[in-house]
Amino acid sequence: MISSQVSTPLSQPVAKSPLSTLVSVTSLFFMWGFITSLNDILIPHLKGVFSLNYTQAMLIQFCFFGAYFLISVPAGQVVERFGFKRGVSIGLATAAIGSLLFLPAATLSTYWIFLTALFILASGITLLQVAANPLVTLLGSPETASSRLNMTQAFNSLGTTVAPLFGAWLIFGGHEENADVNSVIVPYVAIALTLVLMAVLFLKLRLPKHLERDVAQEVATEAPTLSVFRHHRLALGVIAIFVYVGAEVAIGSLLVNYIGLPQVMGYSERLAAPYIAYYWGGAMVGRFIGALLMQRISAARILTVNSIGSVALIALSLMTTGSVSMWSILLVGLCNSIMFPTIFSLAIRGLGAETSRGSGMLCLAIVGGALIPLLQGILADLIGLPLSFLVPLMCYLYIAFFGIAAYRSLHAEQ
Repeated sequence: MISSQVSTPLSQPVAKSPLSTLVSVTSLFFMWGFITSLNDILIPHLKGVFSLNYTQAMLIQFCFFGAYFLISVPAGQVVERFGFKRGVSIGLATAAIGSLLFLPAATLSTYWIFLTALFILASGITLLQVAANPLVTLLGSPETASSRLNMTQAFNSLGTTVAPLFGAWLIFGGHEENADVNSVIVPYVAIALTLVLMAVLFLKLRLPKHLERDVAQEVATEAPTLSVFRHHRLALGVIAIFVYVGAEVAIGSLLVNYIGLPQVMGYSERLAAPYIAYYWGGAMVGRFIGALLMQRISAARILTVNSIGSVALIALSLMTTGSVSMWSILLVGLCNSIMFPTIFSLAIRGLGAETSRGSGMLCLAIVGGALIPLLQGILADLIGLPLSFLVPLMCYLYIAFFGIAAYRSLHAEQ
């Protein structure tokens, strides 16, 4: 978002305060949340179009989140070399190219081109993540970093909430069964045009000088080395980010198919797709609430309670049927709300000069979104879709362990 005074020429860069910088960065969180959540509509759609099994369908998330692992370090080098403003614009332009590749993928009706497009799209988003997450932690005191990151992540959740409704309307349309691969062209071309516009606008921004300097120090992702794992809390946090992203993505990816099971609701894809908005909408609401609660309650304690809640809700969904089963799994989104930003900020807290390397390791751990959904897809083909949800259940058990361990370590440091 660009704020300008009447006397400021439109062609000139606009000076930004830390608060308005935070507002601008928040728009990035919204956009990459929107794009990421669209995968939850794309998976059941392409599964039907190409007659894929669950393992093959989960290659969508494998390619998308695999980019985080492969591109995180190069993305940090791009931000270090070109700065925050140009780095973000390069990321937006890269994501736009990936979105435009949906046009030939649909025209040729070729699955591997879709996977290539998703990898390029995610590469651009990775650059945005590498720059934006540490930047938000710099825009205020370290004590309120979790609260601030949760607030921006709430707008990320707004994007993930709106996207399923947008995708269900344009991709599935008004038909009970939709096997038209060309229905993905309009939404992804529209996304590409939006990303290009955002890239141009970000080139016109001018950050305050002290933030430009801090960003160069914090966002520049040095090649992560295993030496940072001597920080016990960071090591545990890397695993926590890995399993959290994997669990959240795996559940969202399979919601349409899960709700369509006869013992759950038996809905068609068109009817089930909009319910994904409740899953991501719960995360949005929870992040606003969490940002307020963390002003008074330990972030580690809230993380522990939420992860235990996720375990209980998944277990309840598997043991029940009908609407109880559906709403139980959807409510996991509410528990997810504060997990990523809280794990991230707890893991890098106190790293000092090694904050950059720690952030890099955490960004690499997002590859959990590629591997854990694929694992659940394999199990869904082998033992059935319902029992495959034991995979995210185990992930949340580990996050509860991390929350307890982080609370104890922070308490001991005081």
